[in-house]
Amino acid sequence: MAKTIIINEHGGAEVLTLTDRAVGEPGPGEIRIRHAAVGLNFIDCYQRSGLYPMQLPAALGMEASGVIEAVGAGVTHLKPGDRAAYAAQPPGAYCEARVMPAAQVCPLPDGISFEEGAAMMLKGMTVEYLFHRTFPLTSGDTVLFHAAAGGVGLIACQWARSEGISLIATAGSEDKCRMALEHGAAHAINYTTEDFAARVREITGGRGVDAVMDSVGASTFEGSLNSLRPLGMLMSFGNASGPVPPFNLGILGPKGSLQITRPTLFTHIADHATCQAMAKHLFDKVLAGDVTIRIGQTFPLEQVQDAHRALEARKTTGSTILTV
Repeated sequence: MAKTIIINEHGGAEVLTLTDRAVGEPGPGEIRIRHAAVGLNFIDCYQRSGLYPMQLPAALGMEASGVIEAVGAGVTHLKPGDRAAYAAQPPGAYCEARVMPAAQVCPLPDGISFEEGAAMMLKGMTVEYLFHRTFPLTSGDTVLFHAAAGGVGLIACQWARSEGISLIATAGSEDKCRMALEHGAAHAINYTTEDFAARVREITGGRGVDAVMDSVGASTFEGSLNSLRPLGMLMSFGNASGPVPPFNLGILGPKGSLQITRPTLFTHIADHATCQAMAKHLFDKVLAGDVTIRIGQTFPLEQVQDAHRALEARKTTGSTILTV
Protein backbone atom coordinates (compact mmCIF):
# COMPACT_ATOMS: atom_id res chain seq x y z
CA MET A 1 0.00 0.00 0.00
CA ALA A 2 1.11 3.58 -0.64
CA LYS A 3 -0.19 6.88 0.70
CA THR A 4 -1.82 8.64 -2.24
CA ILE A 5 -3.63 11.96 -2.72
CA ILE A 6 -6.88 11.65 -4.69
CA ILE A 7 -9.92 13.76 -5.50
CA ASN A 8 -13.48 12.43 -5.53
CA GLU A 9 -14.91 15.66 -6.89
CA HIS A 10 -13.66 18.83 -8.53
CA GLY A 11 -13.32 21.89 -6.35
CA GLY A 12 -11.00 23.84 -4.09
CA ALA A 13 -7.98 22.56 -2.22
CA GLU A 14 -10.26 20.95 0.36
CA VAL A 15 -11.16 18.14 -2.09
CA LEU A 16 -7.59 16.77 -1.91
CA THR A 17 -7.83 13.59 0.18
CA LEU A 18 -5.11 11.32 1.59
CA THR A 19 -5.80 7.61 1.19
CA ASP A 20 -3.97 4.27 0.92
CA ARG A 21 -3.81 2.52 -2.43
CA ALA A 22 -2.40 -0.80 -3.58
CA VAL A 23 0.62 -0.40 -5.85
CA GLY A 24 0.99 -3.75 -7.63
CA GLU A 25 3.54 -4.97 -10.17
CA PRO A 26 4.52 -3.32 -13.47
CA GLY A 27 3.20 -4.83 -16.69
CA PRO A 28 4.83 -4.67 -20.13
CA GLY A 29 6.26 -1.22 -20.79
CA GLU A 30 5.77 -0.11 -17.18
CA ILE A 31 7.90 0.59 -14.11
CA ARG A 32 7.27 0.78 -10.38
CA ILE A 33 8.91 3.77 -8.74
CA ARG A 34 9.20 4.69 -5.05
CA HIS A 35 9.14 8.46 -4.79
CA ALA A 36 11.56 10.62 -2.86
CA ALA A 37 9.98 13.97 -3.80
CA VAL A 38 7.03 15.20 -5.86
CA GLY A 39 6.67 18.41 -7.87
CA LEU A 40 3.73 20.81 -7.64
CA ASN A 41 2.49 22.58 -10.77
CA PHE A 42 -0.39 24.78 -11.89
CA ILE A 43 -1.72 21.96 -14.05
CA ASP A 44 -2.46 20.09 -10.81
CA CYS A 45 -4.69 22.97 -9.72
CA TYR A 46 -6.41 23.06 -13.11
CA GLN A 47 -7.17 19.33 -12.88
CA ARG A 48 -8.33 19.59 -9.28
CA SER A 49 -10.64 22.55 -9.96
CA GLY A 50 -12.21 21.03 -13.07
CA LEU A 51 -10.74 23.54 -15.55
CA TYR A 52 -9.16 20.41 -17.01
CA PRO A 53 -11.90 17.84 -16.22
CA MET A 54 -10.86 14.37 -15.08
CA GLN A 55 -12.66 11.06 -14.70
CA LEU A 56 -13.26 10.74 -10.96
CA PRO A 57 -12.08 9.55 -8.54
CA ALA A 58 -8.59 10.48 -9.71
CA ALA A 59 -5.06 10.71 -8.36
CA LEU A 60 -3.18 13.96 -8.98
CA GLY A 61 0.41 14.96 -9.72
CA MET A 62 2.44 15.04 -12.92
CA GLU A 63 6.06 15.16 -11.73
CA ALA A 64 8.28 13.28 -9.27
CA SER A 65 11.63 11.62 -8.63
CA GLY A 66 12.69 8.47 -6.84
CA VAL A 67 14.15 4.99 -7.24
CA ILE A 68 13.00 2.32 -9.68
CA GLU A 69 11.80 -0.76 -7.78
CA ALA A 70 10.75 -2.99 -10.67
CA VAL A 71 10.46 -2.93 -14.47
CA GLY A 72 8.08 -4.71 -16.79
CA ALA A 73 8.78 -6.56 -20.00
CA GLY A 74 10.27 -4.48 -22.79
CA VAL A 75 11.72 -1.74 -20.58
CA THR A 76 15.40 -1.34 -21.45
CA HIS A 77 16.38 2.21 -20.46
CA LEU A 78 15.74 1.69 -16.73
CA LYS A 79 16.46 -1.08 -14.20
CA PRO A 80 15.74 -1.68 -10.49
CA GLY A 81 17.85 0.58 -8.30
CA ASP A 82 18.16 3.37 -10.87
CA ARG A 83 17.55 6.95 -9.81
CA ALA A 84 14.84 8.42 -12.02
CA ALA A 85 12.61 11.46 -12.54
CA TYR A 86 9.67 12.27 -14.77
CA ALA A 87 6.98 14.66 -15.87
CA ALA A 88 4.37 12.51 -17.54
CA GLN A 89 0.83 11.34 -18.05
CA PRO A 90 -1.22 9.89 -16.46
CA PRO A 91 -1.59 11.94 -13.27
CA GLY A 92 -0.80 10.14 -10.02
CA ALA A 93 2.54 11.45 -8.74
CA TYR A 94 1.14 12.60 -5.37
CA CYS A 95 1.99 9.31 -3.68
CA GLU A 96 4.70 7.25 -2.01
CA ALA A 97 4.97 4.76 -4.90
CA ARG A 98 3.20 3.95 -8.16
CA VAL A 99 3.20 1.82 -11.30
CA MET A 100 3.25 3.87 -14.51
CA PRO A 101 4.32 3.82 -18.17
CA ALA A 102 8.11 3.78 -18.49
CA ALA A 103 8.58 5.73 -21.74
CA GLN A 104 8.61 9.20 -20.16
CA VAL A 105 10.53 8.21 -17.01
CA CYS A 106 14.13 9.36 -17.33
CA PRO A 107 17.37 8.22 -15.67
CA LEU A 108 18.38 10.94 -13.19
CA PRO A 109 22.11 11.81 -13.18
CA ASP A 110 23.92 11.39 -9.86
CA GLY A 111 24.82 15.08 -9.84
CA ILE A 112 21.18 16.12 -9.50
CA SER A 113 19.34 15.60 -6.20
CA PHE A 114 15.93 13.97 -5.88
CA GLU A 115 14.54 17.30 -4.71
CA GLU A 116 15.90 19.08 -7.78
CA GLY A 117 14.65 16.27 -10.01
CA ALA A 118 11.11 16.59 -8.67
CA ALA A 119 11.21 20.37 -8.98
CA MET A 120 12.59 20.61 -12.51
CA MET A 121 11.18 18.04 -14.90
CA LEU A 122 7.85 19.55 -15.93
CA LYS A 123 9.05 23.13 -15.59
CA GLY A 124 12.46 22.59 -17.16
CA MET A 125 11.24 20.59 -20.14
CA THR A 126 8.55 23.24 -20.64
CA VAL A 127 11.30 25.84 -20.98
CA GLU A 128 13.19 23.51 -23.32
CA TYR A 129 10.29 23.20 -25.76
CA LEU A 130 9.38 26.91 -25.55
CA PHE A 131 12.90 28.02 -26.45
CA HIS A 132 13.84 25.26 -28.90
CA ARG A 133 10.76 23.60 -30.38
CA THR A 134 7.77 25.96 -30.47
CA PHE A 135 9.43 29.04 -31.96
CA PRO A 136 13.18 28.40 -32.04
CA LEU A 137 15.07 31.34 -30.61
CA THR A 138 18.70 32.32 -31.13
CA SER A 139 21.25 34.61 -29.50
CA GLY A 140 20.19 38.25 -29.81
CA ASP A 141 16.45 37.56 -29.76
CA THR A 142 14.20 39.18 -27.15
CA VAL A 143 11.34 37.48 -25.31
CA LEU A 144 8.74 38.59 -22.79
CA PHE A 145 8.15 36.06 -20.02
CA HIS A 146 5.22 36.42 -17.62
CA ALA A 147 5.28 35.19 -14.01
CA ALA A 148 9.05 35.10 -14.26
CA ALA A 149 9.64 34.51 -10.53
CA GLY A 150 7.77 31.20 -10.58
CA GLY A 151 9.26 27.76 -11.07
CA VAL A 152 9.15 27.85 -14.88
CA GLY A 153 10.09 31.51 -14.98
CA LEU A 154 13.29 31.30 -12.95
CA ILE A 155 14.49 28.44 -15.13
CA ALA A 156 13.59 30.46 -18.23
CA CYS A 157 15.54 33.51 -17.00
CA GLN A 158 18.68 31.41 -16.59
CA TRP A 159 18.13 29.49 -19.84
CA ALA A 160 17.81 32.74 -21.77
CA ARG A 161 20.97 34.18 -20.23
CA SER A 162 22.93 31.02 -21.08
CA GLU A 163 21.99 31.36 -24.75
CA GLY A 164 22.38 35.11 -25.24
CA ILE A 165 18.64 35.76 -25.37
CA SER A 166 17.36 38.98 -23.77
CA LEU A 167 14.46 38.12 -21.46
CA ILE A 168 12.04 40.77 -20.22
CA ALA A 169 10.38 39.47 -17.07
CA THR A 170 7.05 40.39 -15.53
CA ALA A 171 6.15 39.68 -11.92
CA GLY A 172 3.71 40.90 -9.28
CA SER A 173 6.02 42.55 -6.76
CA GLU A 174 9.34 44.36 -6.54
CA ASP A 175 10.87 41.40 -4.68
CA LYS A 176 9.81 39.01 -7.44
CA CYS A 177 11.16 41.37 -10.10
CA ARG A 178 14.46 41.49 -8.24
CA MET A 179 14.54 37.70 -8.12
CA ALA A 180 14.00 37.45 -11.89
CA LEU A 181 16.86 39.89 -12.49
CA GLU A 182 19.14 37.92 -10.18
CA HIS A 183 18.40 34.78 -12.21
CA GLY A 184 19.28 36.33 -15.56
CA ALA A 185 16.42 38.51 -16.80
CA ALA A 186 17.64 41.55 -18.71
CA HIS A 187 14.70 43.69 -17.54
CA ALA A 188 11.85 43.22 -15.07
CA ILE A 189 8.41 44.84 -15.02
CA ASN A 190 6.09 44.93 -12.02
CA TYR A 191 2.75 44.43 -13.74
CA THR A 192 0.86 45.71 -10.67
CA THR A 193 2.34 49.20 -11.05
CA GLU A 194 3.21 49.45 -14.77
CA ASP A 195 1.54 48.88 -18.13
CA PHE A 196 3.79 46.02 -19.22
CA ALA A 197 3.02 46.34 -22.94
CA ALA A 198 3.92 50.04 -22.94
CA ARG A 199 7.08 49.32 -20.98
CA VAL A 200 8.06 46.55 -23.42
CA ARG A 201 7.74 49.00 -26.33
CA GLU A 202 9.94 51.44 -24.44
CA ILE A 203 12.60 48.81 -23.71
CA THR A 204 12.66 47.58 -27.31
CA GLY A 205 12.67 51.04 -28.90
CA GLY A 206 9.14 50.54 -30.22
CA ARG A 207 9.92 47.28 -32.05
CA GLY A 208 8.34 44.74 -29.72
CA VAL A 209 9.63 41.33 -28.71
CA ASP A 210 10.19 38.31 -30.92
CA ALA A 211 8.09 36.05 -28.68
CA VAL A 212 5.91 36.15 -25.58
CA MET A 213 5.78 33.15 -23.24
CA ASP A 214 2.54 33.49 -21.28
CA SER A 215 1.31 31.10 -18.60
CA VAL A 216 -0.99 33.65 -16.97
CA GLY A 217 -3.80 33.60 -19.53
CA ALA A 218 -6.83 35.87 -19.44
CA SER A 219 -5.37 38.91 -17.67
CA THR A 220 -2.25 39.20 -19.83
CA PHE A 221 -3.52 38.07 -23.23
CA GLU A 222 -4.23 41.44 -24.85
CA GLY A 223 -1.08 43.03 -23.49
CA SER A 224 0.94 40.07 -24.70
CA LEU A 225 -0.29 40.56 -28.27
CA ASN A 226 0.46 44.28 -28.02
CA SER A 227 4.06 43.49 -26.97
CA LEU A 228 4.97 41.53 -30.11
CA ARG A 229 6.90 42.69 -33.15
CA PRO A 230 5.39 41.98 -36.58
CA LEU A 231 5.42 38.22 -37.28
CA GLY A 232 6.18 37.55 -33.61
CA MET A 233 4.65 34.64 -31.71
CA LEU A 234 2.57 34.40 -28.56
CA MET A 235 3.04 31.06 -26.80
CA SER A 236 0.08 30.71 -24.45
CA PHE A 237 0.98 27.76 -22.24
CA GLY A 238 -1.08 28.26 -19.08
CA ASN A 239 -4.13 29.82 -17.44
CA ALA A 240 -3.11 31.02 -13.97
CA SER A 241 -5.57 33.95 -14.16
CA GLY A 242 -8.22 31.94 -16.01
CA PRO A 243 -8.61 30.73 -19.60
CA VAL A 244 -8.19 33.14 -22.50
CA PRO A 245 -11.70 34.11 -23.67
CA PRO A 246 -12.76 33.64 -27.30
CA PHE A 247 -11.31 36.30 -29.58
CA ASN A 248 -11.52 37.39 -33.21
CA LEU A 249 -8.67 35.72 -35.08
CA GLY A 250 -8.78 38.61 -37.55
CA ILE A 251 -7.10 40.99 -35.09
CA LEU A 252 -3.79 39.19 -35.60
CA GLY A 253 -3.43 40.64 -39.10
CA PRO A 254 -3.62 44.37 -38.33
CA LYS A 255 -1.41 43.84 -35.28
CA GLY A 256 1.42 42.64 -37.52
CA SER A 257 0.52 39.21 -38.91
CA LEU A 258 1.08 37.78 -35.45
CA GLN A 259 1.34 34.09 -34.66
CA ILE A 260 -0.26 32.38 -31.67
CA THR A 261 -0.08 28.83 -30.35
CA ARG A 262 -1.30 26.87 -27.34
CA PRO A 263 1.38 24.19 -26.87
CA THR A 264 1.58 21.55 -24.15
CA LEU A 265 4.54 19.63 -22.81
CA PHE A 266 2.73 16.33 -23.17
CA THR A 267 2.49 16.64 -26.95
CA HIS A 268 6.25 17.12 -27.14
CA ILE A 269 7.17 14.25 -24.81
CA ALA A 270 4.70 11.72 -26.23
CA ASP A 271 7.54 10.25 -28.30
CA HIS A 272 9.96 8.33 -26.06
CA ALA A 273 13.14 9.40 -27.87
CA THR A 274 12.11 13.07 -27.94
CA CYS A 275 11.26 12.99 -24.25
CA GLN A 276 14.61 11.49 -23.32
CA ALA A 277 16.46 14.02 -25.51
CA MET A 278 14.60 16.93 -23.92
CA ALA A 279 15.39 15.62 -20.44
CA LYS A 280 19.07 15.20 -21.33
CA HIS A 281 19.20 18.78 -22.63
CA LEU A 282 17.75 19.95 -19.32
CA PHE A 283 20.09 17.79 -17.24
CA ASP A 284 23.07 19.09 -19.21
CA LYS A 285 22.04 22.69 -18.50
CA VAL A 286 21.82 21.97 -14.77
CA LEU A 287 25.03 19.94 -14.57
CA ALA A 288 26.92 22.66 -16.46
CA GLY A 289 25.75 25.26 -13.95
CA ASP A 290 23.79 27.23 -16.56
CA VAL A 291 20.53 26.56 -14.68
CA THR A 292 20.13 26.26 -10.91
CA ILE A 293 16.83 24.85 -9.66
CA ARG A 294 15.42 27.10 -6.95
CA ILE A 295 13.09 25.29 -4.53
CA GLY A 296 11.18 28.03 -2.76
CA GLN A 297 8.75 25.92 -0.72
CA THR A 298 8.60 22.38 0.64
CA PHE A 299 5.49 20.73 2.10
CA PRO A 300 4.95 17.20 3.43
CA LEU A 301 2.60 15.17 1.22
CA GLU A 302 -0.01 15.34 3.98
CA GLN A 303 -0.07 19.16 3.69
CA VAL A 304 -0.85 19.21 -0.03
CA GLN A 305 -3.96 21.36 0.55
CA ASP A 306 -1.77 24.12 1.99
CA ALA A 307 0.62 23.78 -0.96
CA HIS A 308 -2.21 24.24 -3.48
CA ARG A 309 -3.55 27.28 -1.64
CA ALA A 310 -0.12 28.91 -1.57
CA LEU A 311 0.45 28.31 -5.28
CA GLU A 312 -2.97 29.65 -6.31
CA ALA A 313 -2.56 32.73 -4.10
CA ARG A 314 0.75 33.44 -5.90
CA LYS A 315 2.56 33.32 -2.56
CA THR A 316 5.24 31.00 -3.91
CA THR A 317 8.53 31.66 -5.67
CA GLY A 318 10.58 29.18 -7.63
CA SER A 319 9.49 25.54 -7.49
CA THR A 320 7.37 23.87 -4.83
CA ILE A 321 7.86 20.23 -3.86
CA LEU A 322 6.09 17.71 -1.67
CA THR A 323 8.20 15.34 0.42
CA VAL A 324 7.11 11.72 0.90
